[in-house]
Amino acid sequence: MPTIAPPESSAPFAFSVEAVDPETGARAGRFNTPHGPILTPCFMPVGTQATVKSLAPEELEALGAQIVLANTYHLSLRPGAEVIAGLGGLHRFMSWRRPILTDSGGFQVFSLAHLRRLDEEGVTFRSHIDGSEQRLTPERAVGIQEQLGADVIMAFDECIEYPAAPGRVRESMERTHRWAERCRRAQTRTDQALFGIVQGGVHDDLRRESARVLAGLDFPGYAIGGVSVGETKEDCWRVATLVSSLLPAARPRYLMGVGSPEDLAQGVAGGVDLFDCVLPTRLGRNGAILTDAGRVTLTRRRWRDEAGPLDPTCDCYTCTHFSAAYVHHLFKAEELLAYRLASIHNLRYMARISARMRLAILERRFGPWRRSFLAGYRVADEAARQVQREKRLAAWTVQRARLDGVSSPSGATQAAGEMAAAFEAADAAELDEAVVEANGDAVGGGGRGRPWGPLPAAQGSGGDRVQGGEPEGQGEVAGGRAVP
Repeated sequence: MPTIAPPESSAPFAFSVEAVDPETGARAGRFNTPHGPILTPCFMPVGTQATVKSLAPEELEALGAQIVLANTYHLSLRPGAEVIAGLGGLHRFMSWRRPILTDSGGFQVFSLAHLRRLDEEGVTFRSHIDGSEQRLTPERAVGIQEQLGADVIMAFDECIEYPAAPGRVRESMERTHRWAERCRRAQTRTDQALFGIVQGGVHDDLRRESARVLAGLDFPGYAIGGVSVGETKEDCWRVATLVSSLLPAARPRYLMGVGSPEDLAQGVAGGVDLFDCVLPTRLGRNGAILTDAGRVTLTRRRWRDEAGPLDPTCDCYTCTHFSAAYVHHLFKAEELLAYRLASIHNLRYMARISARMRLAILERRFGPWRRSFLAGYRVADEAARQVQREKRLAAWTVQRARLDGVSSPSGATQAAGEMAAAFEAADAAELDEAVVEANGDAVGGGGRGRPWGPLPAAQGSGGDRVQGGEPEGQGEVAGGRAVP
């Protein structure tokens, strides 16, 4: 499997655009950080609790991960930013030698709608772990991230729910701007790049205003937030393209929480450089893999006798060492190795598609590559996504109602636990066979046991060298029993 060069130590923060696709404006770039360069476009695996679920750091390096994410909200609650700082910082704590990005906790606090109180200074909320009262402000969010020591840190923002009235979206956006200024003033470390986050919902006028205001604050990088919270994919891509066109060309652009293969193809065409999402690993843990033809369910009977690899075009550890029948067996037996092997494949797929897009941009052929890829990639049905989202929100609503008026830590803890159970139940509902049939695998003719038929050779194969949140699930998954 291709590998990346060892990281360069003490590299300064700098972003350079190495090539621009003449048809779409897609960019191939290089973002230097103190823990090494990030070659873009780049997909960033999510390691919420300072770990990408079930995978060791050396496995992430081997499959081509250039940078990983960690979650400020979760790590501040457990084990605590002070503990991690005392143990040498996040890189040493999780034994990861390459760049790390930490979010500010804004999205997680937004997700705790009935466990938090929002005011101009910040947010007061109940811990989902023990019900204790916590306080998060722009200054505190930056302080926690400085203790953690990631290379890239995020400004504290308010992520608005969807749908929301334009006036409510404006109020939230303007608060995000004020908080961004406070984050700028609060930052003390020069070895971390603080990214500002553009908000504004699906409203073009607000997005333009937000991009203009944040560009004026001269951040070293910019994120597009407030997407993948329930809007259509078309709205997501439109917003990403619009905002990218308004941000400084000499700074990296990051589309937060968005990361299915079609999202990458569309987002890169719109000028985005960085992506992250839990989707590849969540799909893997639930028995679905990513291929150039779309998502494929491994738990179906057709895989029982398949002697070949999951994907004959893939060079990952899973596909070069095990038959599809073996991985199918592991899922049926609910063996832990199944989750690891499918996650390895999916993250390697995301690294490969990122490298393929980069190579196509460098060779000035990204436009044709993108059209060819999207023509062969079967996406999840949008209507089914929205139906499953409604089911998911309904499951939340039942438990959220109980949190109104809860004042004691023990009561909040119990209610939060029940909410988490409802969340997992909603995930399970998304993964039942009815959804599988509604969304479908990438089904095609030919190839015994191959649900997609014979796969075309990967675009740019031979050049697939590795040179360098969407809410989880949403009804696009096809697989067996849900695994959180």
